[in-house]
Order: sequence, then C-alpha cells, then structure tokens
Amino acid sequence: MATQSFKTLDSLDPRGKKILLRADLNVPVHDGAISDLTRIERLAPTIRELADKGGRVIVVSHFDRPKGKPVPALSLAPISEALAKALGKKVTFVPDCIGKVAQSAAAAMQDGDVIVLENTRFYAGEEKNDPEMAKSLAALADVYVNDAFSAAHRAHASTEGVAHHLPSFAGRLMEIELNALKAALENPERPVGAIVGGAKVSTKLDLLDNLIEKVDMLAVGGAMANTFLAAQGYSVGKSLKEDDMLDTAKAIMAKAKERGCDLVLPVDVVVSSDFMAGAPTETVAASAIPADWMALDVGPKTTALLIQKLSTLKTLVWNGPLGVFELPPFDEGTNAVAQAAAKLTKEGKLKTVAGGGDTVSALRHAHVLHDMSYVSTAGGAFLEWLEGKILPGVVMLSQAGEDVAPL
Repeated sequence: MATQSFKTLDSLDPRGKKILLRADLNVPVHDGAISDLTRIERLAPTIRELADKGGRVIVVSHFDRPKGKPVPALSLAPISEALAKALGKKVTFVPDCIGKVAQSAAAAMQDGDVIVLENTRFYAGEEKNDPEMAKSLAALADVYVNDAFSAAHRAHASTEGVAHHLPSFAGRLMEIELNALKAALENPERPVGAIVGGAKVSTKLDLLDNLIEKVDMLAVGGAMANTFLAAQGYSVGKSLKEDDMLDTAKAIMAKAKERGCDLVLPVDVVVSSDFMAGAPTETVAASAIPADWMALDVGPKTTALLIQKLSTLKTLVWNGPLGVFELPPFDEGTNAVAQAAAKLTKEGKLKTVAGGGDTVSALRHAHVLHDMSYVSTAGGAFLEWLEGKILPGVVMLSQAGEDVAPL
C-alpha cells in the first residue's frame, strides 16, 4: 500500500490549540496490572512534544471490547495513571469521551495540559463510525493528530470519521511507523526478503500473495509450512496442516517461480510425538516426517540455510515465528535466525522491519526485540499493510485537511 504524503508535527504549531490525539492505549492487562508498557512508552514522545510546546492534549483511545456500552472494568482510568508516570507529569482522567463532561474538561484546559478521555468503545457509534459521534469528538478540539497506526486499519469514529472535520496530522509514532514500512516494501534497498510464519496459510494468503510481488526471497515457516510440504506430496504425520489449502499452496509456489521469487521452505524439521515440554524429539528431513510425529520447529539445516539467505539481503520483513517458540526446545530455529538478523542489523548490513503480536513475543524471547531496525506493535494494521490493503486511518492523514467538513 502506498503511504502517500501526510502532514507531520513539523507543520503544526500546537501552542494554545486543543489537540485531539488518537492514541492506542489498548495495552495488555493481567490481574489489574499492565503487563507490557511498550505502547504507552512509544506514545509518550508525541504527547510530551505537543504539551511542551503549549498544546492542550486531549488523548482519546479504545480499550478492549466493551461492545458499545460502559463496562467499569474496561475504563481507561488506571491506564491514564500509567501514562502520567511515563510522561512524568499530571494527566487528568475524564469519565466520558463525548457530551457535556468531555466538553467542560476540554474547555477548562490550559496550555500544556494533558487529559485522557474515557474508552471510545463505551459508545456503539465508535465502531460504527457514526458521523454524529465523529462530530462530537471533533467539536472538542482545533486539530486532530493520529498516533495510533495499530488502529489505522479500522474505519471508526475516532480513527477515520473525526478526520473529516479537523486539520489532521501524523504523530511521531505514526510518522516513524509509516516511514519504516515505506523503507521495507515500497522503496526498499534490494535484495529484499520476507520471513512469514504462523499456523495457517488461510489467514496469511493475501499476505503471501502480495509479498511474492514485492520481495526477492520469501521464507515460509511455522505450521503453515507443513501445508506447503504436503502440497509437494510429502507426508507430514500428525503435523498441523490445512488439507483444503493444498491447491492454494501449489498456486503460491507456481506464482513464486513465475515471478522469480526465491521461495524457501524447510528442508529439515524438529519433530515430536507429543506437544509438550520435555517430550522426545528428533530431527528429520522435511520429506521424512514419521506418521505419528509432528513438526514443531525448523531443523538445523533449514536454520543454517535461512541465515545464509539473510547474508545476501539488504532488507528483511518478518511476520510470524518459525516454530512453537513458546515451548523449548522448539524455539531454537526462531531464536537462531532472529539473532542472526539482529547481528546483521547492528553491523549495518541489513534493515529489519518486523511486526505482529507473535512476532514481537518471539523477538523478545530471542532477546533481540530492540536490535531490529523497527518493530511494529501493531497487529492487524501491520498485517493488512503487508497484504497491500488500504488503511482508512492512513488515507485520511494523506488527505490532511483537504476535505475538512464544517461541524
């Protein structure tokens, strides 16, 4: 997808302006505690910059899936406290996102103030992209800044609708993300390669189809590789595979050959009779998986092959692990390839852009999360961008105030 041009904070003088900032505060919470602060930490620089320059920052976000009604357990109140700590300054929580309460809070703001509005999904109009809700949100502010790439694939009131009514700008996180993605596939240094893992071909069909058109090398791992092996006529034992996707896998292999894309599949795999830690394992050729065993990781020959391929690339896009990395020893392939990619990145030989929930977890597990050129915390938006789809939130930024409608 073309990222097109978009206005950044460089062209915004925030002093004295009320700024509706679409953030992504949809952070993981377990037992009442935030388990990963990454999204908050990455958002902080945009808020800090706007507030320090005298902007009045009105933070708006969704959280979880309250299904269009207030759910006290899904309030953004505790998350606003975590944001205050990250910013090192006072943040006022407002117990509504539209209506009189929100309007009064916005009207009372002084230069440099930061407020967080309540969960936008407490209203059904958010996910329906209701024009009236979009107008109500827009009425709170003078300008709109979208810093939530991870929600940009959704045409919701706070991500797409509101941008029809206010001059719109990309926040610093959005700017970094879009520039990283542009460098990965739109105008990459070549040769460019991709690693795609995960469980099912069916969920990544559009992704594979688009990448074959864009990259010079495409490596397929994870359980989805089993479907490709089966499509080649190999028995994959009890391994997870999609029998209804065999013809699709054959078509993808044929398209890769036609396009001159080097499609790399496992040549050996680590197998086990049981899906559990400590179960007996063997390494076998990808064409010789025993009938009662399952492939749970790429083998050492495949790992070495992938590392060798990495050394020939200038750019790498990564989405999905190569094996069941959560369960040692089936993390060895992913760990080794990730560490090799990180080493090349640190040496300045490779630009690495990775994203997707499992990918982030796998890179963290391999202790290289911060060694890649850029790691996106966006799940669906990152995947849809890789698939070549139009992201409504990004499209509105590219129009950047050209079609602003009066409130």
